Amino acid sequence: MASPKASRKVVITCAVTGAIHTPTMSPHLPITADEIAAAAIGAHEAGAAIVHLHARDPKDGRPDQRPEAFEPFLRKIKQACDVVINITTGGAPTMTVEERLKPCALFKPEVASLNMGSMNFGLFPMLSRYKEFKHEWERPYLAGSDDRIFKNTFKDIENILDTCRVNGTRFEVECYDIGHLYTLRHFADRGTIKPPFFIQSVFGILGGIGGHPEDVAHMKRTADRLFGDQYIWSVLGAGRNQMPIAAQSVALGGNVRVGLEDSLWIGPGQLAETNAQQVRAARQVIEGLGLEVATPDQARALLDLKGRDKVAF
Repeated sequence: MASPKASRKVVITCAVTGAIHTPTMSPHLPITADEIAAAAIGAHEAGAAIVHLHARDPKDGRPDQRPEAFEPFLRKIKQACDVVINITTGGAPTMTVEERLKPCALFKPEVASLNMGSMNFGLFPMLSRYKEFKHEWERPYLAGSDDRIFKNTFKDIENILDTCRVNGTRFEVECYDIGHLYTLRHFADRGTIKPPFFIQSVFGILGGIGGHPEDVAHMKRTADRLFGDQYIWSVLGAGRNQMPIAAQSVALGGNVRVGLEDSLWIGPGQLAETNAQQVRAARQVIEGLGLEVATPDQARALLDLKGRDKVAF
């Protein structure tokens, strides 16, 4: 009898803490450098091969893109485990591209996130769900999103690509809509970004593509047509979309991103207490389909990364 084929390895990315949610919306969101490091290490131990990292001001939880805010947790995570570290160039929509780029330019990570287009980024509907806020910046930050563009022009994208590429950093290309795939194709045709492309399709943000199963399938079909076998597909579903879209991606041959940046929940009306809890839920889906979770080194091989010994932290 022929031996069974090796199981497909599914990469789990965990987005530990980000600029999408404000801290008082969950007491479990990591804010300080020690909390972010512990959350990232715990997510890795639960099965995440990659951790996607933002920084916050420990005093009030405000998004903070200064390199000195990143350095303490970057070093702690690297010393504690071999997880692939992915630093944001997205930061927050209120930041300039120059501010957003500084940590990646300095620390030269294996992976950096890259938003593939300007867009409306509507957070204001959260105001109807949350009545009290801990810090005075939070309510205006959400309310102002009805008149705020998350700026990622062609020039901005090229600047990030050029700056990070010379350091051997590869990209988690965040595509919030179908047009972002065509923008990636444009830069690929110019030779500004090389395969394999790590495409992170984002669903459920107001201003981007929705979270319906047909939206997920349409994104996958379009990426298949534009990139063939030259890309690795992953998805993130915002809020309540997180686990259903993760399950659909795995069934379609893709990978998944979870974490408290993208969703504060683990079930209806139930806040996730840790990032690791969401990683374990995703792992249960993956293994329930007879597949295996990728290790960091397997993710490095799949994405053609430079290795943890070549970062600058």
